[in-house]
Amino acid sequence: MSPLITASDLAGLADATVLDVRWKLGGPPGIDSYREGHIPGAVFCDLDTDLAAPAGAGGRHPLPSAEPFQEAMRRLGVSGSRTVVVYDEADSTIAARAWWMLRHFGHPDVRVLDGGLRAWTAEGLPVDKGGQTTSPGDFTARPGGMPVLEAAQALELASDGVLMDARAAERYRGEVEPIDPVAGHIPGAVSAPTSDNVDPAGRFHLPDFLRERFNTLGAVPGVRVGAYCGSGVTAAHEVLALEVAGIPAALYVGSWSNWVTDSSRPVATG
Repeated sequence: MSPLITASDLAGLADATVLDVRWKLGGPPGIDSYREGHIPGAVFCDLDTDLAAPAGAGGRHPLPSAEPFQEAMRRLGVSGSRTVVVYDEADSTIAARAWWMLRHFGHPDVRVLDGGLRAWTAEGLPVDKGGQTTSPGDFTARPGGMPVLEAAQALELASDGVLMDARAAERYRGEVEPIDPVAGHIPGAVSAPTSDNVDPAGRFHLPDFLRERFNTLGAVPGVRVGAYCGSGVTAAHEVLALEVAGIPAALYVGSWSNWVTDSSRPVATG
């Protein structure tokens, strides 16, 4: 079953929990966009508070423990027996983090709206404004549903597998670093910007296209694959694209923002 769902298929889905996961680095807050217009019945899910632990040594968006994540998802109406559909503005970069988190904590049926809210409105489908109340869900969070990497494992994978750096190529090369205190990449990692996973409308490329892309980067059968980015958000988008292509991959959740907290870890540029 594809992890993606089209707008028309979502419109015809009789019973699903829909999460609006819009977020932009530097703002404005996603809740403001949600109140201006969202898919009817959708509830707002906050990246910083619902999908991450507080920032610190673990990175800017560390993996939360099961209990607070379970509490957040139940508050948003998520139940284990009910399909969850997540979406953001268009390219699924933020929605992929919600998809990955729910999958990691054991939800069996999570879909990402391909093309996000932009695809929904392009179909002429309605939007609601204001807030949305929902009944509490009964989701039980059990970690381990998706593979994760710690820093040492990421470095190892960069040498004996394929570790993809999902950030923009100039950040990978260390030419610019607008967020973290150190520029560069994990030695041995390959540059694989998530922007190349989608078309100009923000929809994912077809599985064959993605498979060829990742095969070219070394992700071929029998080779272990992982991904990281700045804080573990866009790398979840890479893992999602890899899944669309039929390639399993692990996520270094702490990513570069965790890597650079230890000055003994090596850094490569170029």
